[in-house]
Amino acid sequence: SMRADVGIMISASHNPAHDNGIKFFGPDGFKLSDEAETEIEALIEAGVQPAQAGNIGRARRIDDGRFRYQERVKSSFPQGMRLDGMKVVIDCANGAAYRAAPEVLWELGAEVVPVGTTPNGLNINDNCGSTRPQAAAEAVLAHGADVGICLDGDADRVILIDETGAVADGDQLMALMAARWAEEGRLSGGTLVATVMSNLGLERFLDARGLRLERTKVGDRYVVEAMRANGWNLGGEQSGHIVMTDYATTGDGLMAGLQFLAEMVRTGQPASTLTRSFEPVPQLLKNVRFALGSAPLDSTRVRSAIAEAEAALTGHGRLLIRKSGTEPLIRVMAECEDEALLAR
Repeated sequence: SMRADVGIMISASHNPAHDNGIKFFGPDGFKLSDEAETEIEALIEAGVQPAQAGNIGRARRIDDGRFRYQERVKSSFPQGMRLDGMKVVIDCANGAAYRAAPEVLWELGAEVVPVGTTPNGLNINDNCGSTRPQAAAEAVLAHGADVGICLDGDADRVILIDETGAVADGDQLMALMAARWAEEGRLSGGTLVATVMSNLGLERFLDARGLRLERTKVGDRYVVEAMRANGWNLGGEQSGHIVMTDYATTGDGLMAGLQFLAEMVRTGQPASTLTRSFEPVPQLLKNVRFALGSAPLDSTRVRSAIAEAEAALTGHGRLLIRKSGTEPLIRVMAECEDEALLAR
């Protein structure tokens, strides 16, 4: 809205404060591509001289920035619809949306129970937010709330809590939205874009409705790239990134949460019904931390173990192993309808 040349966000994303990094957005509002980031890194490694202080310009606080954002978020909610009579727990992970999210929900008429809204610079995602939804689940039960919405530190992810305290991931929300948008003729190309991590149950749910699941590499940037290249308007990740290019150029947890609340109002159904669009195929997710500087996936022993597990799952499920892009972790996902084989 400001016709800026670039946007830079300081963010720990869904991680602890010591993992703070930076995220760049181009003048079109989309994240920079891998290629552009590689070019920037190469310039830095080559010792490019920084601009002289006098040529950088001056800092100026944008006093109405939050209000611009809040109005933009509310514009994605159906006009004339309100949340009167609904009690909503909103967990902001002590992060970016700690003021905006509760205010938007209150302005739309909800009774708001805030969690994770006291950031001190160090407690981002600390036992709260989308990666630690237990606090929100406890608040939902303690306050008799209708639903809980858990954002992460930079508020681009959302995880839902139903009225019983059960947690629902991004796959269930994408299923609900894709089906609704398809009914309304809004789902471009009859296609939902998700990553290889999304549950097989989601794919079966879409197939049964004549819809298509397009899978990408893990990372919301790859979801967005596929959406832009093919004109698709809905995508996301199991982790809770939901991208709706009709409304925004990147994942927005609060916007996605409002879509779910709108469906609750429209149907009159409880969150526990709307967060169970499909029966998920059992998945096992594990994170394995490794020492900085090491390359565990290059180990002969590790490669052998992976090959053995893949052979055991052939015809029964699948195995995905990848290095995290933000932490020194190897992320392991196994999916199989035979839970005994999965556990083995």
